[in-house]
Amino acid sequence: MSEESNPTQRTYEHLILSCIHQSSLVDAQWVHRHLHENGFDQDPFLATKLINMYSSLDLIDDARKVFDKTRKRTIYVYNALVDMYAKFGCVAYASAVFNQMAVKNVVSWSAMIACYAKNGKAFEALKLFREMMLKTEEDVGPNSVTMVSVLQACAALAALEQGKLIHGYILRNGLDTILPVISALVTMYARCGKLEVAQQVFDGMDKRDVVSWNSLISGFGAHGHGKKAIDIFKDMISCGISPSPVSFVSLLGACSHAGLVDEGRALFQAMRKEYGIIPSVEHYASMVDLLGRANKLEEAAKFIDDMRIEPGPKVWGSLLGSSRIHCNVEFAERASTKLFQLEPANAGNYVLLADTYAEAGKWDEVKRVKKLLESRGLQKVPGRSWIEVKRQIHSFVSTDEFNPQIEQLHALLCELSSEMKEKGYVPQIKVVLYDLGEEEKERIVLGHSEKLALAFGLINTSNAEPIRITKNLRLCEDCHSFTKFISKFARKEILVRDVNRFHHFRDGVCSCGDYW
Repeated sequence: MSEESNPTQRTYEHLILSCIHQSSLVDAQWVHRHLHENGFDQDPFLATKLINMYSSLDLIDDARKVFDKTRKRTIYVYNALVDMYAKFGCVAYASAVFNQMAVKNVVSWSAMIACYAKNGKAFEALKLFREMMLKTEEDVGPNSVTMVSVLQACAALAALEQGKLIHGYILRNGLDTILPVISALVTMYARCGKLEVAQQVFDGMDKRDVVSWNSLISGFGAHGHGKKAIDIFKDMISCGISPSPVSFVSLLGACSHAGLVDEGRALFQAMRKEYGIIPSVEHYASMVDLLGRANKLEEAAKFIDDMRIEPGPKVWGSLLGSSRIHCNVEFAERASTKLFQLEPANAGNYVLLADTYAEAGKWDEVKRVKKLLESRGLQKVPGRSWIEVKRQIHSFVSTDEFNPQIEQLHALLCELSSEMKEKGYVPQIKVVLYDLGEEEKERIVLGHSEKLALAFGLINTSNAEPIRITKNLRLCEDCHSFTKFISKFARKEILVRDVNRFHHFRDGVCSCGDYW
């Protein structure tokens, strides 16, 4: 970069933008130093640009130093820092800066809501949105960016009724012509179990981009409609829309959930040959998941060995997850050995290995893995389930003793379990990771979070109203069996979305066909 005798604010703005465009740390440091030497270090406009520059270079601490050294902090300086923390998932830091702000505009609120929504804090995102809606300032009204984030939060919690309210706001305020908003609506309805509404919203779009198509493909895939997802992909191609890498992640996931192994293989090959898309770790992980779920673990392992890039945690995690499903100790050990090296602080990997050992009856190995988990100061992520009733989100964990209806829920579950045993229900106690007696294992599985949410739904919803539950982990075999029986004998439609896919229970049958 060349020197300029009388640099102006405009000069430095262009230089900073050039650094961002070039992703050049050396140039960025030179510009910052030069800016400081020429007395522009307290310019709030340039401070905002510097924070954005360091954010683009993944230099969080440097961006924070700019903020701390800026004495006159405008709303734009604050917004830049909140946005940066949101980008890197630093939720607590973003919240702290947001709460320091004496004045906030729509960008401030939207950035913080997005931070919550994108980092697993959907409750907080919706709570903050409700707070935002109570503000009367002119420049605080939600915009399209806000709507996308709030819809993401509704989708994460399967908060259908709240999502409908947001949809109404979008229509009343003319935001229904903005592509990202409508695509987010498609995703929200699909993830809330309303595929037909998602399709209607999609069909009503005047214009669609690849994100819109991906939203629909992903939605049908998560519900186990793999062939339909492939048909939608073909329609997209016929409309002249080029697929993106995300398109194939969604397609391969759809094939995995539906057991479409041959179709998945063909799509993986077509990525590079027909569409020029080089497979990423996500695509390889999806293929391993596809093969593993189909109990083709040997092929999945060979697929990993033949990879053109280094397998990461996602790839080995797919193999471990599949090994757990099929109780294959050999491949579970192989995958977990790699994972313990790659991400030693991920408790979930230890739990999956221990679960595999437990189902195989290798209790000494279970104890060994649990000791290893404890020695590293790690804790199992507790199972948590959510249910929306009367536009309120209710959360449950297996050890929940604070819900005012908890005794009633446990009593109902015990009653239902006894009745269903007479009709053929057999508790799947193999999912319990402890060497205990059968009665104690039954007590544990009966207290799983999704069963508590289900009981809550049975008590607090009308007979004709479907029950919608969201689960943060994979649905266990016992909860799956239990819910099938409930759907039949309580004559209740029940939708459960676990971490992988949707389960639509009706008349004793699940839409997954017991393949998940």
